[in-house]
Amino acid sequence: MALEFWKPGTTGPGSSLDRETDGEGFAVPSALSSQSIQHQRERLPIFKHRDELLYAIEMYGVIIVVGQTGCGKTTQLPQYLMESGWADKGNVIACTQPRRVAATSVAARVATEVGSILGDEVGYTIRFEDVSDKERTRILYMTDGMLFRETLVDPLLSRYSIIMVDEAHERSVYTDLLLGILKKIRRKRPSLRLIVSSATLDATSFLDFFTASTSPEEATIVSLEGRMYPVEVAYLQEPTPDYVRTAAQVAWNINLQQGSGGGDILMFLTGRDDIERCLEEFSDLMATLPRSATRLLPLALHAGLSTDEQLRVFEPAARGSRKVIIATNIAEASVTIEGIKFVVDCGFVKMRMFNATTALASLATVPTSVASATQRAGRAGRTSPGVCYRLYPKSAFDTLPLSNSPEITRTDMTTPILQLKSLGIDDLMKFEWVSAPPAESVLRALEGLVAAGMIGEDGRLTAIGEQVAECPVEVGIARMLFSSKELKCGEEILTIAAMTAIQDVFLIPDGAPGALAELERRKFTAEEGDHLTLLNVYNAFTRYGRSSSWCKAHALSFRAMSRAVSIRGQLKKYMQRFNLPTESCEGDAKRLRRCLVSGYWRNGARWVADGTYRSVRGNRTLHVHPTSVLFTRKPRSGWVVFHEMEETKKTQIRILTEIEPDWLVDHGHKFQKKVERS
Repeated sequence: MALEFWKPGTTGPGSSLDRETDGEGFAVPSALSSQSIQHQRERLPIFKHRDELLYAIEMYGVIIVVGQTGCGKTTQLPQYLMESGWADKGNVIACTQPRRVAATSVAARVATEVGSILGDEVGYTIRFEDVSDKERTRILYMTDGMLFRETLVDPLLSRYSIIMVDEAHERSVYTDLLLGILKKIRRKRPSLRLIVSSATLDATSFLDFFTASTSPEEATIVSLEGRMYPVEVAYLQEPTPDYVRTAAQVAWNINLQQGSGGGDILMFLTGRDDIERCLEEFSDLMATLPRSATRLLPLALHAGLSTDEQLRVFEPAARGSRKVIIATNIAEASVTIEGIKFVVDCGFVKMRMFNATTALASLATVPTSVASATQRAGRAGRTSPGVCYRLYPKSAFDTLPLSNSPEITRTDMTTPILQLKSLGIDDLMKFEWVSAPPAESVLRALEGLVAAGMIGEDGRLTAIGEQVAECPVEVGIARMLFSSKELKCGEEILTIAAMTAIQDVFLIPDGAPGALAELERRKFTAEEGDHLTLLNVYNAFTRYGRSSSWCKAHALSFRAMSRAVSIRGQLKKYMQRFNLPTESCEGDAKRLRRCLVSGYWRNGARWVADGTYRSVRGNRTLHVHPTSVLFTRKPRSGWVVFHEMEETKKTQIRILTEIEPDWLVDHGHKFQKKVERS
C-alpha cells in the first residue's frame, strides 16, 4: 500500500517536510545518555524557573503551572519543594495523576533521581496497590481518585503541606471533584498550598475558578517553556478506511527507511481491541522483514495491563532492535517514554459516554481534539527532534474540536454524588463545580441512590450508603456485596467483583492456534454466562496452586489472575469491616444470579429473534461481544444482565449472565416505590 504524507506549506506529497515547532528547540541530551542525573535535571526547561516557582508558592495559595509535555514539571517540581523544606516535620508532598501507569512510572523515575528505593522516600498509591511508607515517604504520587477517597477519612488532608494536581487539562471526573474539594479545604487550611499543572493553555479557566468569591491574590499563573525539540508533522493525503492497518504499515515503513539510525515509534490507537489487531498485523508483517533490517519489538500499553506489563515499555530496546509502542491515550501525558522519535496518530480516541435517560454508559470512538493531537505530537519531541504522522488529512485536523469535554459532563454521577454526600456535602447546588454536570445526570443518580436504599427520604446518606461510599468499587458492585448477606453467596460475589475489576483474563499463547486456546477456555464455561465462567476460572486457579505454568497451559494470564487474588483479598477486608459474611451459596447458581441482578438491574436486556438484544431502558439494539460464552448461544429465559457496554461500529455488551425477567421486575417495583416516597 502506497502511503502518501504531506506537510502544509510544501508543494505536496513526496516533498520534504518543513519543520513545525511550538517554540525554541532546546539542545538537551537524551536521558539515555551517560550524563549524570543531576546534569540532566539542570538541562530541563523547568530548572531556570526554579526560584520563580518557589517564590510563587510562598506568596500564593494556588499556583497554576502551564508547561508543555517534556518541560520536567511532573518529576522536578515535587523535588524542588522537598529540597526547600516543604516535606519537613512529617509533611508529605502529594502529586496526583489521572492514570495509574503515570503515577507508578513517574514515582519510579523520581525515586531514582532522589537516590532512594521506590516505596521509601518516594512512593505511589493507586487503587488496590500501595507502595509507600506511612512514616518515611515524603513525595507521594497517586491517582486523583485515591486522594479524593482519602478525604473521606481525613477531610482536611492534614498530612499534606502541598498538593499538586497534575495533568489537570485531562479533566477526569475526580480531577474536577478534587479541585472543588481542595478549594473548600483551603478556606479551612490556608497553609495548604495547591499546584494545578496543565499542559494546555486553559489555565485561565482554573484561575477564574480559584479567584471567584475570593481575593485575586489567591492564585497566579506561572508559564514554562514548551517542548524541548522541534517536531515535524505530516498528514495523509487521503483518509484511510482502516487506520489500524495503515498505522502498522506506516510504522513498518519507518523502520525500513530509518534503518538502524535509532529512535523508537509510539502509535496511538483507541483501545485494547485495536491494539491487539495491530499486534496481529505486525505478526503477519514480521515474516517479510529483510534480514538486514532493524528488528521490531511491538509492545502494548493500555489500562488493562498489569503494572509490570505496563512498565516494560520503559525498558530500552536491545541493540539492533526498535520498540514500537502501541498505546491508547494513556501515553499522551505524564508518561514519558525515553527514545521516542516517531509518533503515529490515528486521530481517534475512545471516550466513556453516559446517557442519563437510559442510564447506560458506553465507550464511544470519537475524533480526538486539537489539544490531544498536539500532546500526541509532542511525545516525538521529548528527547530528540522527531516526526508525527497523522493518519488523516489536514482538512480533517481543521475541523477537530479545540478540546474534549470534561468527563464530569458525560459520566454516570452515581458514585461521585455518593462520595460527595459521604463528605457531608448534602446541598449539591452549592458545591463549587469547575464544570457543572448536566442536571439530568444528577437527578438520575439521586433517583438510583434512593432506589438502592443509599439515600433516605431526607436526602442524606443511610447507614448502608455510608458503608458503600467507602468501598473502592462502583456502586452497583458494592450493592451486590451487601446484597450477598441476604442471599448467602458472599464467597462467590466477592470473587466475581474481583474478576470484573481486571481485564484480559484469557490469552492466546504465542504460536498456539486460536482453536486450542478456545478449547481450554471451554473447560471453564458455565452455561449461565460469563460471570459464573469467571468464577470457575478463579476457583480453578486457586485450587491448582496459583501456578504460572498452570495458567499457561490453560491460556490464562497469570498476572491478571494474581491481581484478581490481590483485589479479592482487599475487598474481603471491607466485607469483614462491615460484618458481611463470606458464606458460599454451595453451587446454588439461582441465588448467585439473583444477587447479580441487585447490582446490574439497570443493565438488563432481552434476546430478540435476529440474535441481538434490546436494552430494558431505552430499547437500544445490543450485540454480544465475541469473547462472551453467550456469543453463539441463546439464553433459555431470553433475558440477561451485562457488566459493561462498548460502542464502536456497533454497540457491544461484555460479561453477560442469564437471569429470569421476574427478578428485574421485582427490582423495578422497589425502585418505583422508593422514588415515589422520596
